[in-house]
Amino acid sequence: MKVRLFVSTVLALGLMVTALATPKHLATFLKTYPSVKNNAVGKAKCAVCHVKGKELNVYGKDLQKVLQEKKTKDLTAEILKSVEKLDSDKDGASNGDEIKAGTLPGDPKSKP
Repeated sequence: MKVRLFVSTVLALGLMVTALATPKHLATFLKTYPSVKNNAVGKAKCAVCHVKGKELNVYGKDLQKVLQEKKTKDLTAEILKSVEKLDSDKDGASNGDEIKAGTLPGDPKSKP
């Protein structure tokens, strides 16, 4: 019984740490792309990478792949820049071009 309680506590703390990482990731995104603060990308906040809650959109999934390849949970400018040439949402515009234009790289309906 004590082992189950310990495991449950550790898992709950792990989920809390994951949840707390999201604002940090958003801060890294906004620091990397400061020009987006007043456009649709900046206003989307977590929806740049997430569909709802923890569920990732295609752009978020591309970032997640790079994070896993680098064996880290820390989003960096380098990781963000590494997916700029991709077209995550397959709308014909690269992620980098969409971010510069103020459109969402994970939403095919949002195009420059």
